[in-house]
Amino acid sequence: MQSRTRVTTPFGSTSTAQEVMAGVDLSGKRAIVTGGASGIGAETARALAAAGAAVTLAARDTGAGQKAAAAITTRTGNPEVTSAPLELTSRSSVAAFVSAWSGPLHILVCNAGIMALPELHRTREGWELQFATNHLGHFNLATGLHDALTAAGGARIVAVSSSAHRSSAVIFDDINFERRRYDPWLAYGQSKTANVLFAVEAAKRWATDDIVANALMPGGIRTGLQRYQQEHITPEIQAIFDSYPWKTVEQGAATSVLLAASPLVEGVTGRYFEECDEAEVTTDPDAETGVWPHALDPGDAARLWDVSVSMLNA
Repeated sequence: MQSRTRVTTPFGSTSTAQEVMAGVDLSGKRAIVTGGASGIGAETARALAAAGAAVTLAARDTGAGQKAAAAITTRTGNPEVTSAPLELTSRSSVAAFVSAWSGPLHILVCNAGIMALPELHRTREGWELQFATNHLGHFNLATGLHDALTAAGGARIVAVSSSAHRSSAVIFDDINFERRRYDPWLAYGQSKTANVLFAVEAAKRWATDDIVANALMPGGIRTGLQRYQQEHITPEIQAIFDSYPWKTVEQGAATSVLLAASPLVEGVTGRYFEECDEAEVTTDPDAETGVWPHALDPGDAARLWDVSVSMLNA
């Protein structure tokens, strides 16, 4: 991983999605953005639509998705912005979404997510909810749409991860916290590591299908993702929140749209980006940036793929 040339761009931490997309023409391209009804998902969808892409917002809340799609059309003048229902933790919902899709898919942005649920929640299958939502549902969606991605020729998959991946590798012996004490941040971190590992393995498995896959850390943005922290916040955490260098939504979507559409990263695959650049590999516990080796481990990436298939087929 470290021997290859690190990818950098002229953009940085304060760049916006609009700046990254300047001059990019996505006419004739089709995109899906999960969690596209709000936050950086909505801004990612807006930026892609402004560049001419036909964008589908995949959202749990059908009403919110339709409202967001209409707002993006009004703002960009692009009538090809639609919404479709998708519940990532439901295999039947994912299957219905995939079944309803026809034709090529050029861009898949796996953006939806939940963060640090204070109490353990499981799906009816017994999957820990953050892993099920953040990783497994997106894995199911991407593999289901594989033929559509292949048909596009040069398709891009973007997996929205987090610096929280540093808090935990994927614990294969106890993914669902059946034998260890539940910890909200370890659960979240594990799911975010899984996002990166998915991109690493998809890049390898689907290279001959002309599909690239990359993961990213968008930066800290005040969105609905923090709702559980606001409900259970301590004075110490509040102090961190108050001093944190929060980004705007427009800045937070910049790295997502870079990987989704910029010619600057054409052909780049299997990597982890932050602040519009490929992150450096680090094991420094005090580092505020960088990607930890466990998130890029090819053995773990292959193992996670097989485990994910087994979980979904059980």
